[in-house]
Amino acid sequence: MAKRMLKNLSIKTSPQNTEYKIVGLSELPCNEQMFVLKQRNGRDGNGEDFHTSEITVYEYFVKHRNIELRYSADLPCINVGKPKRPTYIPMELCNLVSLQRYTKALSNLQRASLVEKSRQKPQERMRVLNDALKHSNYDSEPMLRACGISIATSFTQVEGRVLPAPKLKVGNGEDFLPRNGRWNFNNKKLVQPSNVDRWAVVNFSARCDIRSLVRDLIKCGDMKGISIEQPFDVFEESPQLRRAPPTARVEDMFQQIKTKLPGAPRFLLCLLPERKNCDVYGPWKRKCLAEFGIVTQCIAPTRVNDQYLTNVLLKINAKLGGINSLLHVEHTPAIPLVSKMPTIILGMDVSHGQPGQSDVPSIAAVVSSRQWPLISKYRASVRTQSPKVEMIDSLFRPTENDDQGIMRSNFSAFFGFFALLYI
Repeated sequence: MAKRMLKNLSIKTSPQNTEYKIVGLSELPCNEQMFVLKQRNGRDGNGEDFHTSEITVYEYFVKHRNIELRYSADLPCINVGKPKRPTYIPMELCNLVSLQRYTKALSNLQRASLVEKSRQKPQERMRVLNDALKHSNYDSEPMLRACGISIATSFTQVEGRVLPAPKLKVGNGEDFLPRNGRWNFNNKKLVQPSNVDRWAVVNFSARCDIRSLVRDLIKCGDMKGISIEQPFDVFEESPQLRRAPPTARVEDMFQQIKTKLPGAPRFLLCLLPERKNCDVYGPWKRKCLAEFGIVTQCIAPTRVNDQYLTNVLLKINAKLGGINSLLHVEHTPAIPLVSKMPTIILGMDVSHGQPGQSDVPSIAAVVSSRQWPLISKYRASVRTQSPKVEMIDSLFRPTENDDQGIMRSNFSAFFGFFALLYI
């Protein structure tokens, strides 16, 4: 861990104040790490005469360099040499160069903190920028003046307009107009509600009244048109596993599910103890989606009310194939080109590993519309590919008699809908 964090960082060594880049750490502590010391004996008729001896890094710096080492004896050395020719320096003689760019992956907690700190309202961002302009005094900067560059002290004003909010269609053909970029589904029916059956509740030590939560969820779902059966069972995490590694907790929970359920569940509602940065979240999602193909919804039920349950049900309904709302124009032949002929709408993106994770595969995702002339229902395809590759290499995968690419499966789903229409 330390080796990975320190690699490629710049340091300055004392007492020479020489700058190096860290290659790694020594395998042994300073008072055990040996290297070959080459010393000059003197001159003879054939030139210089040398002899070599093995010595510890600690002994070399203390006896040959006369540098007192107080803390380094039992610590590994910093390696600033080459892979086949290491150069070791005791750790206490090294100082990190300040203001280096951090290129390693952030932890979940660091990432959440960064997002929180960088989130600013427009008025606050304008105030910060204005204050920076006032205090920077760019007009007195000789370099800028010599180049004829001047920086205005006020923002440039641009003419703009506010686009009208798109009108929506909800259940029972009711029109619905969002306000201030928001819409509330309380007391509204969904366009195409799904049925929630063959499902169970999984509780990773979250503190809540599960019986009341299930009751309120079923009641709220009924108001939206979603038929929710009683869960088959509630799986509680063993108290002994609360401090176990996340993967072990997930494996134990799935063992319970396999033992008690008669078959694979269609949906799992997962209760987590923390709303942010829960260690179980990633392993749980990976297990459900990648290994078993089970739809799951995670919640951290700290404050449960109708609005909260409505938002949860909107996610569940969409994941189970339902449709929450439609654009009003989907019911009219008003969308240019799309409304006139069968049209598939595609969206593609590739996400890469975080900085410092060069060996992590990139993830390619493609979404495609279905059920023309509607444009509010999509299917998703996900593939892994070589790290840092931006072009999606699995769109087309021709074989002898078929094509295993993403586009083939998307087109099959799109035109398969028309086949069902005309059967």
